[in-house]
Amino acid sequence: MSRTCDICGKHTITGNSVSHAKNRTRRTWKPNLVKVRTEVQGTTIKLKICTRCLKSDFITKKV
Repeated sequence: MSRTCDICGKHTITGNSVSHAKNRTRRTWKPNLVKVRTEVQGTTIKLKICTRCLKSDFITKKV
């Protein structure tokens, strides 16, 4: 599965790492994803969501 938030769609992005001598090498930034069990329409499912969505109460964790 891809590293994508199931709520907001945040995903891995790429860019350059730039050294002091202005040498450029490719690098990636990955989102901070957590697996959470939640209840949606009466059924329990696992979602991969970013911590920003978890903090802002888009879903409620099932304990």
